Amino acid sequence: MERDIERYLVRRTIEHGGVAYKFVSPGRVGVADRIVLLPGGVVWFVELKTATGRLSPLQNVFAADMRRMGANYIVLRSKEEVDKWMLNRQSILPTRLTAPKI
Repeated sequence: MERDIERYLVRRTIEHGGVAYKFVSPGRVGVADRIVLLPGGVVWFVELKTATGRLSPLQNVFAADMRRMGANYIVLRSKEEVDKWMLNRQSILPTRLTAPKI
């Protein structure tokens, strides 16, 4: 179930030192399920679906908007995909884990 994949994503994100905010945007349908923030300032918009789940037309619009703006966006469909995605994120994280001084 999609709910199980979402819970798994949240747990794995926390294990990797990040947070996975539930994203609800009043007045805007189709936004990603989660905003995942990882160490080093890495931000992803994550949509969660089952293996057979489809993006709605408005979710497709949101995905296209994110890609057009250069934002990190992904659809994950299983716990295995979460693990694979997380492993790839860990290999490209910056070594500096503190926020830059302004």
